[in-house]
Amino acid sequence: MAQDWRLFQGGATEPHEVTAWPPAPPWRRFGDDPRRRGEDQGRGLPYLISDEDRDVVNMALHLHRPLLVTGRPGTGKSTLAHAIARELMLGEVLHWPVNSRSTLTEGLYSYDAVGRLREASLKRHVDETAGSEPDIGDYLRLGPLGTALLAAGQPRVLLVDELDKGDVDLPNDLLTVFEEGEFEIPELARLGEGKTVRVQIAGSREKAGITSGWVSCRVFPVVIITSNGEREFPPAFLRRCVRLDLKQPDERQLQQIVTMHLGEEVGARAQELIADFVARRNERELATDQLLNAVRLRSSGVRVDHDVLDKLFRSLNEADA
Repeated sequence: MAQDWRLFQGGATEPHEVTAWPPAPPWRRFGDDPRRRGEDQGRGLPYLISDEDRDVVNMALHLHRPLLVTGRPGTGKSTLAHAIARELMLGEVLHWPVNSRSTLTEGLYSYDAVGRLREASLKRHVDETAGSEPDIGDYLRLGPLGTALLAAGQPRVLLVDELDKGDVDLPNDLLTVFEEGEFEIPELARLGEGKTVRVQIAGSREKAGITSGWVSCRVFPVVIITSNGEREFPPAFLRRCVRLDLKQPDERQLQQIVTMHLGEEVGARAQELIADFVARRNERELATDQLLNAVRLRSSGVRVDHDVLDKLFRSLNEADA
């Protein structure tokens, strides 16, 4: 295997400077201001989807229902949310990554009561005559779901990622919010009828005014819920969702994906690698981004031999050594 691609030697006696740092793959480039992503809605890569699956997505949009997307890792479940937001110019995707500790309240809003109490105590310590409490709006923040339910002329796109990793009761907890399209913030409701408080929203430094403690949408958000199929959801929850099961891309689609991400010249030289990936995928669970990583390494001049492929194409179900 070629030696010059190894930046780290492991046995070097003297530190050495890397004068030509390898350029990052297109999907691993950072530094862009996230607040400007919405300005380039139409410039992203096209999303490969079958006519049948495309129609299911459109059914969810017309019915204003959550879209429950299942499929193996690497089939494009999360990417679908970004594709919808980009093509329909609906702004940046609101992302709620679910884990075993996630609760409905976390998705709706958070309130730093301890921080507000601490700030009030500091003010009284500095000035014993100070009688005003810190603005409660400075200690409240809407979560991704809460932000998606703000009243607006056009819907926001909300990605509820890997709901099957959450608590068993979370899908049922979401039902009322999805059906009603509104929720109450008790800490603000107690301030009195007609009281408006400005609170920070998710994914932005902007604030939104909330009156009487209620958040109520005008248009139901585009809700994309992903699941890796680790467990079943309650029938009542499934009944309120439009369901889409994404299949693994075949060899032709993989060729298109590689070409879109890395260019026609690289894609044309990747046919043998793609065929090898498909053969391995028939025997173990692999994700499409593993193929992209292998093609990217080879196009960078790295000699991608059988040993390297074994490391890159490690099964997603393989236990850590």
